[in-house]
Amino acid sequence: MSTALLAPHPFGDLITEASLTEKFSHFHQWEDRYRQLIQLSRQLPALPEDLKSAEIELTGCENRVWLSSQLQSNGTLHFYGDSEGRIVRGLLAVLLTAVEGKTPAALLQQDPLALFDTLGLRAQLSASRSSGLQALADAVQRAARQHI
Repeated sequence: MSTALLAPHPFGDLITEASLTEKFSHFHQWEDRYRQLIQLSRQLPALPEDLKSAEIELTGCENRVWLSSQLQSNGTLHFYGDSEGRIVRGLLAVLLTAVEGKTPAALLQQDPLALFDTLGLRAQLSASRSSGLQALADAVQRAARQHI
């Protein structure tokens, strides 16, 4: 188990589900939510090249996406990732906010995409982005099962 975080980020810690819910509650147009996703993508630090391995690259996404996790000494999972696309990076940031710092058992009891519904994001996604989002959620569930 690790205590030093690989690829630290502010999501799930400084940027929380509550803060995103508050921010997105002011947006009534898809364009405003879209702009906010781009802003979130800018807050996700780039994943170092040595962490962008084929083992953590996901299939089923519009853009190249990497997502992995590490088990922390307190039993929670730290997730980290990156994408080549701005919108996908923003979606990844929302996902990281929803899953960061939770135990594997807690992650298996929740829908990793519930926050997307709360924020009004999932309904507006194209079929290919929805498929990619599901691939991200599936990767979270696989990581949780791996550490149970």
